[in-house]
Amino acid sequence: MNRTVVKTFKHKVGKNQFVIIKIFQKAISTVDNGNALASNAVNVKIFKKPIGQKD
Repeated sequence: MNRTVVKTFKHKVGKNQFVIIKIFQKAISTVDNGNALASNAVNVKIFKKPIGQKD
């Protein structure tokens, strides 16, 4: 079972604005016979929106 919860926050300090990404992951692997691999690896990509684009 894989479960991932991602929370993002914007935090401003002075003139600088930071993006805080909190990733909570859980990977469980079980088998009756043989080998099993549970990985908690994560890939993060951050894209900057063009100025003037709104959602």
